[in-house]
Amino acid sequence: MVEESLNSEDIKLEIQRQIDEGRKRLANEVATQLEKEKKAALIEARQKEEQARKEREELDRMLEENRQRVEEAQRREALEQLQKEEERYRELERIQKQKEEAMLRKKMEEEQEQANQMKLLGKNKSRPKLSFAIGSK
Repeated sequence: MVEESLNSEDIKLEIQRQIDEGRKRLANEVATQLEKEKKAALIEARQKEEQARKEREELDRMLEENRQRVEEAQRREALEQLQKEEERYRELERIQKQKEEAMLRKKMEEEQEQANQMKLLGKNKSRPKLSFAIGSK
């Protein structure tokens, strides 16, 4: 009798219905779990992407700061070099001026010496001629 009731069509349908419901429930749970994992993976991927973007921005910022520091150092170095060259140029001008002044003084001294010698030698009519002629009276 129990065996007959177990083999009856209503029981078989009920068992099949419960099995189908169980499968459906399991499939829904698996789908729900997969959806949760998919969302979690998407959130994690977005977070990693955001982190990578922030790291790139930080790296770009650091590179820009380094570039600016290098440019500033090069600018300072160029300015120092220019100042040294200007100072060297001024020193060369000063030395050239001293040489020119020394040459001018030497030339003036030589001209003065020559003029003194001309006076002593009676050239250039700078000394009056004396006549030693014997005059007859």
